[in-house]
Amino acid sequence: MKIQLGSTGMEISRVGFGAWAIGGTGWWDAWGAQDDDESIATIRRAAELGINWIDTAPIYGLGHSEEVVGRALDGLDPRPYVFTKAGLLDGGDNSVRHNLARDSILREVEASLRRLRLDFIDLYQVHWPIPDEHIEEAWGTFAELKEQGLVRHIGASNFSVAQMRRAQAIAPVETLQPLYSLLERDIEAEILPFCAEHDIGVIVYSPQASGLLSGAMSAERVASLPEDDWRKHDARFQEPALSRHLALVERLRSVGPSPGAVAVAWTLHHPAVHGAIVGFRSPEQVEQLAGAGEIELSEADLDTIAVAG
Repeated sequence: MKIQLGSTGMEISRVGFGAWAIGGTGWWDAWGAQDDDESIATIRRAAELGINWIDTAPIYGLGHSEEVVGRALDGLDPRPYVFTKAGLLDGGDNSVRHNLARDSILREVEASLRRLRLDFIDLYQVHWPIPDEHIEEAWGTFAELKEQGLVRHIGASNFSVAQMRRAQAIAPVETLQPLYSLLERDIEAEILPFCAEHDIGVIVYSPQASGLLSGAMSAERVASLPEDDWRKHDARFQEPALSRHLALVERLRSVGPSPGAVAVAWTLHHPAVHGAIVGFRSPEQVEQLAGAGEIELSEADLDTIAVAG
């Protein structure tokens, strides 16, 4: 199943390939070690199963994710759409720094094109609206890149309604990438209605709450995560929150076919959401979750899943 992404004209699969984890280890926000050959096989299996877009960023593995995606695209026909971002840079000393200055963005887009082995990027996104006072400079630069043909479409990630309005005064905001899951629902109040009203395509990230709702997580699994997997030290993966979240997983499991697939389908049930980014690390994971966009949840299913807070 495919759906048009807002006003972009791109027909996308309901599930997209999230390439954060395939950036591998050795940077401040890693998911632990990842074999590149396994990542390439995973991307190609996703393409075989109809997933036709990949979302990455230069900060993921400090460029490594984009390099792996570029290698995986070699020979793929049709080529999946490639979405990447700008605005987050390596700050050194295991840290990140934000930069939305025009000259920095121009350097970033050239580096991303080189790593991805592409002549243009299908969707270029401002990763975070930080610093806030530079949003207009960044969005003006993005509009220039679109005019030049280096990027086909431009979007925002993690923007508020007020920030989207400021960007729209310069050039249309074609897409938004917000955080959304059963555990993170803040965008329902204002952001999703605004996107629906303005025909802004919405692709949500972390629909499984970074694996917390996948069905594969447990207290033992959290304890066994490598030290360089950021989730090991995240409060959501620790008690008392962990037990609450795992109880939700059991409700998802009762709906079927798997907790993770149902969690993804739940985000796609919202009429303003066009696609969900799922972080795949193996072909087996793709096979389990590629069909999440086909799951239809009944009112009874939604009642079973429902959780306060």
